[in-house]
Amino acid sequence: MVEKGDNTILVGKKPPMAYVLAAITQFSDGQEEIHIKARGRCISNAVDVSQIIKNKFIKDVKIAKVEIGTETIESEGKQMNVSTIDITLKK
Repeated sequence: MVEKGDNTILVGKKPPMAYVLAAITQFSDGQEEIHIKARGRCISNAVDVSQIIKNKFIKDVKIAKVEIGTETIESEGKQMNVSTIDITLKK
């Protein structure tokens, strides 16, 4: 995944509306494009966030790109593969 920047929202276990608010704030601050990123079980939450933004709050936002992949992380001495998603929204 790309390094976290000002236009990146890392989706975790909070309710989706927390991330929707962060995205709307970034768009209102002048960002033309934002990245919504998540790993593992939080991927469905990231998809929910992007759809809520697009369908309910900012109608002229387009999903520019969706990248999926796998990261290898080490946990308790074992190598594990974790799925990732990066959804790019453009105004």
